[in-house]
Amino acid sequence: MSKFQRGGPPKKAEEPYRINELIRVAEVRLVGDNVEIGVYAIDKALAIAKAQNLDLVEIAPNAVPPVCKVVDYSKFKYDQKKKQKELKAKAQKTILKEIRFGPNTDDHDFEFKLKHAIKFLQEGAKIKAYVNFVGRTIVFKERGEALLLKFIAALDDYGKVEQMPKLEGKRMLVFIVPKVAPTKKVEKSNKNSQEE
Repeated sequence: MSKFQRGGPPKKAEEPYRINELIRVAEVRLVGDNVEIGVYAIDKALAIAKAQNLDLVEIAPNAVPPVCKVVDYSKFKYDQKKKQKELKAKAQKTILKEIRFGPNTDDHDFEFKLKHAIKFLQEGAKIKAYVNFVGRTIVFKERGEALLLKFIAALDDYGKVEQMPKLEGKRMLVFIVPKVAPTKKVEKSNKNSQEE
């Protein structure tokens, strides 16, 4: 067996934008700093970009005519990656926390797990609470369901039920999601109205 890869040379990562001579259209709409906005022939647009020692980047290829921007391409790519990273960071990640009960869970354990569930819901996490039936305890399905319904009722102020208790195999489970917390603007407006 040879040391070389089969199938030809390795493929380069494809650029997300066409730049400079890779833009193959007759005319483009030109935008950018220090550029008079308008529709130009591609040769004229390339000359304007080269005169400023910048690149011509096609930012909207589906427009008629395509929109191109006069910009430093490496800086443009960096800014685009930075925007993508910020959007990804802002996207809310849902965390799933599990809380396990037995069919014979006593009051102290129930209260302890309830406090944790309240804390998780206040942090914005989703809760999967389940009663695990081991061995012959499967005959106590009613106890498990009653326990989960009690749990749901206790968390009514903090979360809402996404799925009512149902039996899956040897587990009876329920999903609870946090109630939408009031936004900071609403809280501030309430404080301002109280001060007046």
